[in-house]
Amino acid sequence: MLQRCILLALVLCVSASADFDWTKNERSSFYYGTFPTGFSWGAGTSAYQTEGAWNIDGKGISIWDVFAHKKGKIFSNDTGDSSCEGYYKFKDDITLMKDMKLNHYRFSISWPRILPSGLKSEHINEKGIKYYDELINMLLENKITPVVTLYHWDLPQVLQEKYGGWQNVSMVNYFNDFANLCFERFGNRVKYWITFNNPWSIAVEGFETGEHAPGLKLKGTGAYKAAHHIIKAHAKVWHTYDVQWRSKQKGLVGISLTADWGEPVDITNQRDIEAAERYIQFYLGWFATPIFNGDYPQVMKDYIGRKSGQQGLGASRLPVFSSQEKSYIKGTCDFLGLGHFTTRYVTQKNYPSGLGDSYFTDRDLAELVDPQWPDPGSEWLYSVPWGFRRLLNFVKTQYGNPMIYVTENGVSEKMLCTDLCDNWRMQYFKDYINEMLKAIKDGVNVKGYTAWSLLDNFEWDEGFSERFGLYYVDFRNKNKPRYPKASVQFYKRIISSNGFPNQREVESWKRKSVETCSSSNQLLAAARRKSQGNQEHAGMQKAWPVHDEV
Repeated sequence: MLQRCILLALVLCVSASADFDWTKNERSSFYYGTFPTGFSWGAGTSAYQTEGAWNIDGKGISIWDVFAHKKGKIFSNDTGDSSCEGYYKFKDDITLMKDMKLNHYRFSISWPRILPSGLKSEHINEKGIKYYDELINMLLENKITPVVTLYHWDLPQVLQEKYGGWQNVSMVNYFNDFANLCFERFGNRVKYWITFNNPWSIAVEGFETGEHAPGLKLKGTGAYKAAHHIIKAHAKVWHTYDVQWRSKQKGLVGISLTADWGEPVDITNQRDIEAAERYIQFYLGWFATPIFNGDYPQVMKDYIGRKSGQQGLGASRLPVFSSQEKSYIKGTCDFLGLGHFTTRYVTQKNYPSGLGDSYFTDRDLAELVDPQWPDPGSEWLYSVPWGFRRLLNFVKTQYGNPMIYVTENGVSEKMLCTDLCDNWRMQYFKDYINEMLKAIKDGVNVKGYTAWSLLDNFEWDEGFSERFGLYYVDFRNKNKPRYPKASVQFYKRIISSNGFPNQREVESWKRKSVETCSSSNQLLAAARRKSQGNQEHAGMQKAWPVHDEV
């Protein structure tokens, strides 16, 4: 009987994405065409990465404030204390957005900025509310739709210290109170809400590897526990909005899941295909499958359960949803936010249970890259545009073609230099956006695209050493001036044309964009010379940080 149940489970698992054809990888030539009328173009940031003002106007301390202040946690010991000074410069930034003709702007609300202790019952910081009120109002005045993320990683430190943060189920109610306050204060103007940004990273990098705040290494258990509570918190917020606010405010509540694409090393090898699907299910499916279908992917339950048994544990390290929780969680998504940056080749690799508990060994796979793939940005980020179309089609077949908003897509500098003529970023945007257009042609329901990011900002454990921005921020200048990179003009042309109208016009875009960035280069160079001269005059000349040099 047990064998029959296992066999049935495997059949269900394989058939779950039977509509997706792993053997068909179309890598067609560039497609000239435009996006559907009403397609929304935007750019994104997050609170801790851009706002600065970390202890100003009554803001509470977040887990990232604490983590970044610990020596050795962040590259060059950078912090987000001032970052882009977005708290003070948001009006200037909205002017930049308006000039780019953005339809929407994705940003996050800092939980500790409006609830310093994390608890609604203790104290609401009206100065924090006022900041977001002004930001939202000015966006709307400039006909830019606010897309608001409720949680982009900056948990109030008090909740981490008192309760253990996302390891504790009490966060579900505390987060719901915070979300409810945001709906109450901003919901008459905000119609697009994202509960969590990239919960995979919150769970794995916060509680498995310890690379991100709160920096815990609870291997094999911490990530699964955090994810379990995050999924329940998302569902509760969705239901709260549905019951209390939807009829009055008529908004939408979704979640933003980030996922690389996993391509089988050999598309004729069933083991490689299964390994690639496992990669996606442990990445995207971990959160998407409960939200769309009510429970974890069967392959996760099978693999983690088996490995837990081999390790002598009485129960699986993967938590279990009750039947009541499954029905409560299922369908709690008005739209799916999708973040995507890169692709990996995937093959089967068996990890013996003796290696110990680990999210990574639970998957029994190896990730590979093709050395011929361009690697213009971060060491993990290879430009593989066709993977984007594959991922979008996978989401379509796996989850019933949900409404998708691409919430993050972009590339950083490789050399981290001050040349604003960023050819590689223009090429990346051109190729990835074109693959998204092909996916729409395939029938995928993509409604909008958000370039990551509007500004160079604090890139978490990499500090300021990675620059994803359309606008260069001079972090060495206390005023944090912004300078447009060539990709600003390039992206603006895509927006104005709503796609790629014809070959002749598109081929001229990059050349024209590079021409416009030369003046920005001259302005930046002059500002740096002036800054250096002032320091010499004051007898304070220092070497610039190595990671910020050409």
